[in-house]
Amino acid sequence: MKVTVERAELLKSLSHVHRVVERRNTIPILANVLIRATGSGLELKATDLDLEVVESLPAEVSQQGGTTVPAHVLYDIVRKLPDGAQVQLETNGEQGTLTVRASRARFSLQTLPETDFPDLAAGEFAHSFRVKALEFRRLVDKTQFAISTEETRYYLNGIYLHVAENAGSPTLRAVATDGHRLAQAELPAPVGAEGLPGVIVPRKTVAEVQKLLEDKEAEAAISISSTKIRVQVGAIVLTSKLIDGTFPDYGRVIPQGNDKLLKVDKDAFAAAVDRVSTVSSERGRAVKLALAEGRLTLSVSNPDSGSATEELEVDYSADPLEIGFNARYLLDITSQLEGDLAELQFADSGSPTLVHDASKADSLYVLMPMRV
Repeated sequence: MKVTVERAELLKSLSHVHRVVERRNTIPILANVLIRATGSGLELKATDLDLEVVESLPAEVSQQGGTTVPAHVLYDIVRKLPDGAQVQLETNGEQGTLTVRASRARFSLQTLPETDFPDLAAGEFAHSFRVKALEFRRLVDKTQFAISTEETRYYLNGIYLHVAENAGSPTLRAVATDGHRLAQAELPAPVGAEGLPGVIVPRKTVAEVQKLLEDKEAEAAISISSTKIRVQVGAIVLTSKLIDGTFPDYGRVIPQGNDKLLKVDKDAFAAAVDRVSTVSSERGRAVKLALAEGRLTLSVSNPDSGSATEELEVDYSADPLEIGFNARYLLDITSQLEGDLAELQFADSGSPTLVHDASKADSLYVLMPMRV
C-alpha cells in the first residue's frame, strides 16, 4: 500500500474513528485502526466489537492495499504534524510496518494483518429513514443526560428510540431515564419510520452519534433492525449493536394530574439553584423549594458547612408547597429548556414533578423529589 493524503483530511477522519477504540484492550487487533487504500481513496475503520465506525476520504493512491496500526498512536502522530502537510503512508510487507512521512518527519509503526480485523456483520435492516442531522441531534441532546450509568439495570443504559403518537400524529420519540429523572423528546415521524420497533441505543453509541451530527446542514440516513442501528452522515457510517433488553413502561411514570403550576424565569431559577447549592453536601445535593403565592424560596441546610436561602418572584397561585430535589438534576433539566420560561407542575411533596419548556411542546422532563 502506498498513499498520499492531506493532513487535515486524515486528522478529521481519524478523530471520528479513533474514539471508538478503547485505551485498554485484551485483544491486540481491537487497539488498531484498519487503513485500506482503494481505487476511490482511503477507508478507515475502527471497532470495539459492539460499535463500528467507517469513514472514507479522498487520497492519492499509488498502490492499493490495507493494514492495521495502533489507532491512538497514529492519531497523535497526525495531530502533531504541521498544518498543510502531505502525509504519505506506505507499508513494508517484509518488516510488517507502516511508514508515515510528512515533510522531514518519518515514523515506522508496527502493524497487524488486515485479515485479522473483525467485521461487525450488519445483516438486513428492516426500517430505514432520513432525517435532518440537526433534528436528530436535538432528540439525542435533550435526552442523553438522563441515561443511567448503573450497569445492573443495563436496559436503562441507553436511549429508547421508538415511534409513538402525539395528538393523533406519529412521532419519532426518544426517552431516557435513570430512575431519578426522565427525559422525553420527539419529532414528526420521518417517512419510512412507520412500524419501527422500540430499540435501546447504548450510551457509548449515543455519544458517538452526537459527535457525527455536528454538521447542521447534513442529513442522516438511519437504518434499524431488531439487533443493530446504522447511522450514515456523509462519508461516515456508524454501525452499533443495540441493548438486548426491555425498556420499562415509561408512560406510567409521567404524572397526569399535577395541578399546581409554577412558572419561573429559567435563567434566574437555574442561577439561584446553583448559588444556594454551593453549601450543599456533595453526596446529597438537596435543595428545598418552598412555594407560596407569587414567591419561591430556595434553601439548603448542611450541618457541616452552613445554610443558604434565596427568594424569587414567580407566577404561582396554588396551595403552599414544600418539596426537595437534587440540585444537579434540576440544573441538568433547566439547561435543556430553550425558552425563557420554565413550567413546573407539582402534585405534592412526595410525587414526581413534571417540567416543561413553556415555548416548546415536543419535550418533557420528570423529576423525582428528595426528602429534605
